[in-house]
Amino acid sequence: MSTSEQMRQWTGPAVFTYGFRPFFLFGALWAATAMLLWILMLSDIMQLPTRLDPVSWHAHEFLFGYLGAVVAGFLLTAVPNWTGRLPVVGWQLAGLFFLWVSGRVLLAVSELLPLGLPELVDLLFPCILGLVILREIIAGKNWRNLAVLALLAAFTVANALFHLEAARGDYAAQGFGLRAGVATVVMMISLIGGRIVPSFTRNWLVKAGVADLPVPPMQKFDKLVLVATLIALLCWVAWPVSFETGAALCIIGVMQFARLLRWKGYRTTREPLLAVLHLAYLLVPLGAMAEGLALLRPETIAPVEAQHVWMAGAFALMTLAVMARATLGHTGQELTAGAGTNAMFACVILALVCRVGASFWPDAARGFYSVSAVFWIVGFAGFAALYGRALLTRNQAK
Repeated sequence: MSTSEQMRQWTGPAVFTYGFRPFFLFGALWAATAMLLWILMLSDIMQLPTRLDPVSWHAHEFLFGYLGAVVAGFLLTAVPNWTGRLPVVGWQLAGLFFLWVSGRVLLAVSELLPLGLPELVDLLFPCILGLVILREIIAGKNWRNLAVLALLAAFTVANALFHLEAARGDYAAQGFGLRAGVATVVMMISLIGGRIVPSFTRNWLVKAGVADLPVPPMQKFDKLVLVATLIALLCWVAWPVSFETGAALCIIGVMQFARLLRWKGYRTTREPLLAVLHLAYLLVPLGAMAEGLALLRPETIAPVEAQHVWMAGAFALMTLAVMARATLGHTGQELTAGAGTNAMFACVILALVCRVGASFWPDAARGFYSVSAVFWIVGFAGFAALYGRALLTRNQAK
């Protein structure tokens, strides 16, 4: 049975015909909704009956809620291509999606539920997703991608640690679990982005007749950068306030920037859908250097603002770029960014600028936060508006 035949056999909602559909669409909607709820909570207009403090809930629902959905959508779409196996569709996909939604709802009202129940449901989702991915890797004998599965496992452990810290009464928003989760996503972007960005760039430049091509992915220098990045991030997770950690982060920032230059992103400005991948990856080394600077020269930038270069910058922009590209490609549309898509990217970039800007103009911080939130909501709601129809309708999915 081919992928198309398997999809045609499913007579339920079209959104469950491929993994990227439900998780990209509702992940984006959740990113916008959670930000709106966060602003209402900060403004004392409403309070969620959650055991998490407002800042920890906000951090968790972006890092493990939204990003958890995007990781699921990406893996459920990419793994069949990597292994040559059929995608997960129909009731299996709907069940995974239901688990993700249940985690969002139960954590939002966790104060009304027995301790441990919402957290368990939240953790079941990545655990079952990991088992599905493991099954596909083993069946397809695609051992090369066990590294991706290991990162998913680390992401799940980080989520569990976040819940454990919150249950102990610690400030989980600045805890070990959050840093471990952030570090894992940085490694995901470094590993997976290091494969797809130069490959997409090379294909586009060849088609455009440009002879100056990026180096192939995963050369010796790339592997060196990945090892150095892993070591520096482990130091940041374990010793987040040491001088040595700050120096290590600055070093990997320079190395990651050198790696990015080898991908010839400056030649892709004619196609924003491709150029934005390079811009999003640029925020990985910038985030590392900002974090390092926050440790070496704390008077220049606050650590929480530096961390937002990764979270509100690299993570948000890279996921939006990948979601837009995957949706266009897998629904048979041209791989190019229209005006709406460019505006969506611009909103997320402006949200980051405003959020980090609050660190430099503390007297106007509240205004910066509000403007940043508006840009963020418009950017992610814009994705749902622009791509929702393609994600919800049954079409020529590849």
